[in-house]
Amino acid sequence: MLRYYIDMSAGQRAADAFLKRLQKQVEQLNCLLSGQGRDWAIRGVIDTFQQIYALSADTKLISKIMEIVLLPHMLQFAQKHKYKTVLSPKQNYYPDITFIDDTPHRHKFALDIKSAYRLSDTEVSMMTLGAFTGYFRNRRSRKNITLPYEEYSAHFVLGIIYTRNDSSINRSRAYALKELNSIPAVISDILLFVQYKYKITSDKPGSGNTKNIGAITRIEDLVKGRGPFAELGEEVFDDYWMHYLTTDMARAEGLEKPPYSDLESYQRYKQGGMI
Repeated sequence: MLRYYIDMSAGQRAADAFLKRLQKQVEQLNCLLSGQGRDWAIRGVIDTFQQIYALSADTKLISKIMEIVLLPHMLQFAQKHKYKTVLSPKQNYYPDITFIDDTPHRHKFALDIKSAYRLSDTEVSMMTLGAFTGYFRNRRSRKNITLPYEEYSAHFVLGIIYTRNDSSINRSRAYALKELNSIPAVISDILLFVQYKYKITSDKPGSGNTKNIGAITRIEDLVKGRGPFAELGEEVFDDYWMHYLTTDMARAEGLEKPPYSDLESYQRYKQGGMI
């Protein structure tokens, strides 16, 4: 038991050090982005004939291009701090990047890159932070995850917040290279942040029918890691989402309704000793 405690303590210290280093890197990236002006510098994709095809503001497209742009910076960060990296082997695998430190413990850190667009000056659309079924519950599983969940010392989110621009862009034609600066930017005012995943998680699933964990939506709380589980701790976060049931999941288990749907009802449920 003592050895386990020491190992966990070492893992937490390593995770805190990783976060501090990555937050410093993100600060530098934010300075770089702000130095390029408010508008996103990427305006389209180019072919070998030097024709440019303007982007749309589709969230999945923006997220994927952001991942591509950020990847070299993340690999440089890893090289600087002597982390080994393992990239997600498939599109739908968690996480986007695995970092492994060079200590004898070989601590592993999961980093997922997520994005959200501003709904107002203070709120953004909800990010989804990975599944709460599958590998999240069966922590030795290798399905849809780079390494078993239990092998990671900590889980982080590199968040991208941006403003969608409503300017009309003519996508019915290709642009010449000399017209590059005339193509409007589809997004602007980009802000990057990094936090422990559990600290920015809400007590609600993501939108749609997918069984994904939802994030909080207030910008300041995202940046500072002030979600409802931040004070409760990662153990409560794990317990809450490992036992969370959607309506369909509850019915499949013969229940009339889920045992809880938010932290308030979860706490009542726990007090009843039913988990």
